[in-house]
Amino acid sequence: MPKSDIHPNWFKSTPVFYDGKPICLIGSTKKELQVDIWLANHPFYTNSQVMIDSEGRVEKFMKKYRLNTNEE
Repeated sequence: MPKSDIHPNWFKSTPVFYDGKPICLIGSTKKELQVDIWLANHPFYTNSQVMIDSEGRVEKFMKKYRLNTNEE
């Protein structure tokens, strides 16, 4: 026989909160959920990605391992 009462309680309408405001209702094992990032404020979906690369990857590698590319 399978064991009884080993699964957590399932809440069909769990509110998801972002910044204290409810976003949506989902099914979960918790009564409520708090999120820091969601679709409306995620950089990928809002096109606000900032790529900071003041030094190129190759230059950074060469500098890290002290390799000189100007050898003749």
